[in-house]
Parts: sequence; C-alpha cells; structure tokens
Amino acid sequence: MQGQQDERFRHIARERVSERVAQEIMKLISAGTLAPGERLPGERQLAEMMNVSRVSVRAALQQLKAQNMISAVQGGGTRVTGAANHQDSPLMQLVRADVSNLHDLAELRIKLEVWAAERAAERADPEHIAAIAAALEAMADPRRTDKTRDDHAFHLALAKATGSAVYMHLMEMMGEVMTRNIAYHRYTLYAGSENDARIVEQHRRVYEAIRGRDPAAAGKAMAEHLNAMLESYVKVDDALGPNTLRPAV
Repeated sequence: MQGQQDERFRHIARERVSERVAQEIMKLISAGTLAPGERLPGERQLAEMMNVSRVSVRAALQQLKAQNMISAVQGGGTRVTGAANHQDSPLMQLVRADVSNLHDLAELRIKLEVWAAERAAERADPEHIAAIAAALEAMADPRRTDKTRDDHAFHLALAKATGSAVYMHLMEMMGEVMTRNIAYHRYTLYAGSENDARIVEQHRRVYEAIRGRDPAAAGKAMAEHLNAMLESYVKVDDALGPNTLRPAV
C-alpha cells in the first residue's frame, strides 16, 4: 500500500522563516511584552537576535504592517501600532462636543483601573514597580509643569504592570481622551497647589499598595482616587443642570 494516497493525511505546508518571525513578534505584542507605541529594534538587530536573515525580518515586518500591528516611524524604523494612528476618534469627538461626557469616562475608569491596580499588585515585577515609582516622583516634583503628562504617565506605567496586553491596548486606544480627562481634572476642577498635593498622595497610596503586593489595598486606593474625581463631575452637573451643553476647550 506504500505510495497510495490517503486523504486523511494532508501535506504539511513548509513555513517560511519570515512567517515564524512575524508570529514571534505577534506573540510579544499579544503578551504585552511589546507595548503599544513601543519602538521595535532595527532590522539588523532583530536579525541578529532572532538568528535569521534581514530579508526574513523585512518580510515579517511588511506582513505585520499590512495587518496594522506595527507602523512606520518617520525617519526610519517601526513601532507597535497605538492610538496615535487613529486621530480624532468618535469617542474624542463626543468629548469635544460636550465635556460632560467625561463624567461617563470617569465612571468607566473606576471599573477598569481598580481592576488594573489589583492586577498590578499581583503581577508587577521589580522593573514595573520602579517605573511606577519614577512616574510618581515626577508627579511630586514641584518643578514639573505638565501635570497632565505626568499623571497620565503614572497610569500608563501601572497599565504595563498588569501584564495584560488587552488592557494596555485599551489604555492606548483611549489615550487622547484620557489626557483630556486628566487635563480637565487637574487644570479646571482641581487647579490649586493644595489639590496637587492631595492628588499626588492618592497616587502614592496606589503605588505603595502595589509595591506591598496588596491587591485589595491597591484597588481601594485607586477607587478612592477616581471616586474623588467622579464626585467633582457630579457637582458640576448639579450646578449647571443635566441638559447644559459644555463644549470642551
């Protein structure tokens, strides 16, 4: 019977090296090891590290670009696709039309970021904890002037500490809206220096709980921080009325 065809057994297609390279990079993106917006090493470096040819790396990168998983960087190179490639999303348009939509975002952030703080307390490695500490230190530095960027950096560092690629991509997708949310909070609702100190202390409690590997305390600290922000939106809504349109500036 040797040589006869048996339809139960199919030919196995030979996999090209470039496809394996693309799969390996995809695994890193899916696992969150490569974060949204992170720049990839150059073709030569990738070829050396993965022990393949530059031709295979180039073909793999082209495949990932076609799938919109990575994008070209001006001046050369590639980075993991992030929200910066999708300017003025429908969500951002809602916020531009009426800043009261940030109230809903604040409620959603409580659900998401409490989970993230708890997860980070369980899974953060020393490098992640150091990154959160550095972001907190930048927030607390009185010489810093961009409160929005520093605050957002803290929440992004915490996102990476969760080890969840899904959560990191969600945070990246909401990046522009998140910064608008934080800016409105830090510069409009709570603009004074005493408020800055209180907000830094709220973040410090989140950090200390994560460093102490206490998920319950981390979730509680994050909930207290974001609920304080939500209460400020409720006060604005009550003062202006629920049907008042408030365009975001």
